[in-house]
Amino acid sequence: MDNINKKLSIVGAGPGDPDLITLKAIKVLKSADVVLYDALANEDLLAYVPETAIKVFVGKRAGMHSRQQQEINRMIVDYAQTCGHVVRLKGGDPYVFGRGHEELEYAAQFGIPTEYVPGISSAMSVPGLSGIPLTKRGVNESFWVVTGTLKDHSTAQDLKYAAQSSATVIILMGVKKLPEIVQLFKQFRGGNEAVAMIQNGSRPDERFISADLENILSIQEKEQLMAPSIIVIGQVVKERGRQLGSYLEGKVLVQ
Repeated sequence: MDNINKKLSIVGAGPGDPDLITLKAIKVLKSADVVLYDALANEDLLAYVPETAIKVFVGKRAGMHSRQQQEINRMIVDYAQTCGHVVRLKGGDPYVFGRGHEELEYAAQFGIPTEYVPGISSAMSVPGLSGIPLTKRGVNESFWVVTGTLKDHSTAQDLKYAAQSSATVIILMGVKKLPEIVQLFKQFRGGNEAVAMIQNGSRPDERFISADLENILSIQEKEQLMAPSIIVIGQVVKERGRQLGSYLEGKVLVQ
């Protein structure tokens, strides 16, 4: 065991399109002895992993937790100590609501060398791929990325502060909280504020709806976008559609 080159690499897989992964991430995958991958990490990326490597699905989604976090932490350490290089492949960027740093800290307690390989966050890439710029001169001055649901399943308090700003607000894990989110933002921004929802962003089965806060709930009730979906609130949503090119061909969209 002492001769095993123990290591943990926390790697971002990007928003879903397998082409949206970094060259460094590919190099790390090629050196893996074990890959623990999430539900939001495209399985096509496993083609970069050596055939001899162990590949374990440890995905967690709302109501469907394949593995609990404590078990994943133990698996990381056990595999590193017995097999060598463990790659933890996580959707988007592991440090944006991905618990990547928690896993890195846990492994470091056992003397396992660690590294972090950034990924393209869905919070920033998916709106852009759908034609929504997060910032635009003369429209807004900043953007906020906020989780819609906390660990105890309550609504994040930061949403109230975000609603009072003029910023573009990108909300992750907020589908089940949509009625509360809409009510909150209407209170501070009015019913005419633009909003969009994007399901499975960057993937072939992407779905998109947009409206204003006054009408988004009725559209969502009809279209039933599910997790993983991103909510974007702000005037930049209205900028969509001006220069989209060919990306939206074949997408399932509702305006």
